[in-house]
Amino acid sequence: GLRINPVRQGDSRTYYCTGFPVGTVMASTWNVPLVRQMTTAMGEEVKEYGVDVLLAPGLNLHRNPLCGRNFEYYSEDPLLTGKMAAAYVDGIQSNGVGVSAKHFAANSQETNRMNADSRMTARALREMYLKGFEIVVRESHPWTIMSSYNRLNGVYTQEDPELLTTILRDEWGFDGIVMTDWTGTRNTSAQVHAQNDLMEPGNEDQITAIVDAVKNGSLSMADLDRCVRNMLEYIVRTPRFNGYKYSNTPDLKAHGELVRKAAAEGMVLLKNDADVLPMRNVKNVALYGVGSYDFVAGGTGSGNVNKPYVRNIAEGLENDGFVVDKDICDWYKQYIALSKTELKNNSEKAGGILLGDPVVSEMNVSRSFIDRKVASTDIAVLTITRNAGEGADRKAADGDFTLTGLERQLLQNVSDAYHAAGKKVVVVLNVGGVIETASWKQIPDAILLAWTPGQEGGYSVADILCGKSYPSGKLPMTFPVSYFDIPSSFDFPYNYNGKPSVNAFASLMGGVKKPVKDVDYVNYNEDIWVGYRYFTTAGKAVSYPFGFGLSYTSFEYGSPVVKVGKDGIVTASVTVRNTGSSAGKEAVQLYVTAPDGGLVKPAMELKAFAKTRELKPGESEVLTMTVDPYTLASFNDASSSWETAAGTYVARFGASSEDIRANVSFKLAKAQAWPVNRVLEPKTDLN
Repeated sequence: GLRINPVRQGDSRTYYCTGFPVGTVMASTWNVPLVRQMTTAMGEEVKEYGVDVLLAPGLNLHRNPLCGRNFEYYSEDPLLTGKMAAAYVDGIQSNGVGVSAKHFAANSQETNRMNADSRMTARALREMYLKGFEIVVRESHPWTIMSSYNRLNGVYTQEDPELLTTILRDEWGFDGIVMTDWTGTRNTSAQVHAQNDLMEPGNEDQITAIVDAVKNGSLSMADLDRCVRNMLEYIVRTPRFNGYKYSNTPDLKAHGELVRKAAAEGMVLLKNDADVLPMRNVKNVALYGVGSYDFVAGGTGSGNVNKPYVRNIAEGLENDGFVVDKDICDWYKQYIALSKTELKNNSEKAGGILLGDPVVSEMNVSRSFIDRKVASTDIAVLTITRNAGEGADRKAADGDFTLTGLERQLLQNVSDAYHAAGKKVVVVLNVGGVIETASWKQIPDAILLAWTPGQEGGYSVADILCGKSYPSGKLPMTFPVSYFDIPSSFDFPYNYNGKPSVNAFASLMGGVKKPVKDVDYVNYNEDIWVGYRYFTTAGKAVSYPFGFGLSYTSFEYGSPVVKVGKDGIVTASVTVRNTGSSAGKEAVQLYVTAPDGGLVKPAMELKAFAKTRELKPGESEVLTMTVDPYTLASFNDASSSWETAAGTYVARFGASSEDIRANVSFKLAKAQAWPVNRVLEPKTDLN
């Protein structure tokens, strides 16, 4: 993240950065040019504040919905992850500053993130956990890659020449520097040998270790020279080396306006019975929920920035001409102020610019109070809020993945009261990641998934509620019916409260350290069966499928065509027509089903996507997507090669993974294979 307060020593001014929508919101737009536009603005701030490299994007896969940093990341799908992250890199680096794509690799949880050993097959690693990074490196050439804290199949990623040299540089052609995450001293000569060029935060011990290792012959001068050359080539690219005179005054006003509009495109309309939204014939709003007044713009930790302000939903509605009930508003504001004072006095829970403030728990509102407000208001809006961040994972327990009893009761009471009067209820989800929805989604009339969409969030939400903007976001991950429907849930620390540690009984056993499952080592037993790959193949019911998102209008898919060129490149096109009564955009997903025989594959996999421009009612656009044979390949552990089989494939044009609108078969005449070095075999027993 970029945290500037103040930027330079001896400078007493406070500097602000725009609070942009988080990575998950960007992925939910399914709009590559829009992400590039947002990050081009972000890169201007990086450059004008005198920073050479932004430590982003984070593009670890959403292996499990409870990873504390999922909000920074993009998706459960590696292709969507890679394409979004590549657009992010292109936008930042168009300013002549760099990025550090992170955390390389398989850093899928925060619990014991410094040492946990991610254990998986070569296929899972290649197809799922490295693929997003491969797309970014091949397409966008990031200046730097950040090596992760964790171990991978028994070896620290920072000390693994197979990962940092053989795969990253020799196979993918990476030509930048590798920097460590904020590790401190490990085996410095092993890091240099692996071609880890920059140690963070860096200390004198490491210099001594390198000199000693070269002198005693355990580190070759060639290895050292290689890293030094990489560093020098990086340094001469930087604005600072080239004497750029930064202004300290990026256009924060314009960036705020961009964020307000762009964030709406990453919000997902999950439910809209009887077209409750956009709100019509509504003036007075009963606005419930702590998050309506204390809106969460983004997650905590190093992905956070010092924002000039955060717009809440109450401000947004009033700005758009609605009247927010004053009694409810005043009561919430007093409760929030008191709760925050109590939290600040409890030093363990106090936040700051780096970590952010904790979310205030929901207020207890009596049914009698709600009833008194029904007559004087036209609609009820209830915001449910969650946050997460660096250093800890979320919990499967109440109050995180699931609603608390108080939240459920508030939703039921508000809905009962307003429905009895023939009035509607809208739920806004101001959350950083997936929560359980299946048990309560039938209660309200509409659900808007707003995510944590940046500093303009309350304005963006209100704009959608009133129709100034419209939602066109779609889910970049699956919302399961229940947590344990997810295959990786059995190999994830879903309710872990201890320290990253050894067995609690170790001292009684004479100090024998017994590694703890899901803490000291994590078995990726689900293999490639992450997210929709599992749910579609197993035929397992979900609450909301991957790629799902409603609109204020409707779209028809027609004239699907798939052609295979002589080079094996597949070109797929479809005509999307707005058949509704208002403007909108539609994201089309191209899934491919491979022929039977050979490797076991998911029922279908996302291989391309495209989004229309804004279509007025009756307007149409032809979307064209291309897929090369390498993108169709799966990784064969046995032969250590990427393989694309010959035979009949099916291209599926989907509005979501469960809403396929057109199917077209195509044939690949010849099989293809791309052999790679046999590396990154599991070095420890997966069990």
